[in-house]
Amino acid sequence: MDWEFTEDGAFLALCDAFRESGETSAIEFLANGEGAFHFQELSQNAAGEGIDLSDSKDLEDFQQEVIETMETLCKD
Repeated sequence: MDWEFTEDGAFLALCDAFRESGETSAIEFLANGEGAFHFQELSQNAAGEGIDLSDSKDLEDFQQEVIETMETLCKD
């Protein structure tokens, strides 16, 4: 993927919300309302950047990359 999603405002908001939630698992956080909202916004921004996430495998790969990045960068 050529798009650096870690610089996107939706990803930064996602990380802030993850930190503030006290949740320890990024997967669990993305499963709840606030995390899902921010992930959806990030996915829409990806589409705006030309990233095609219409294939479920591509979306799954993107979500996994976001989860791994959140767990690395967003923990206190």
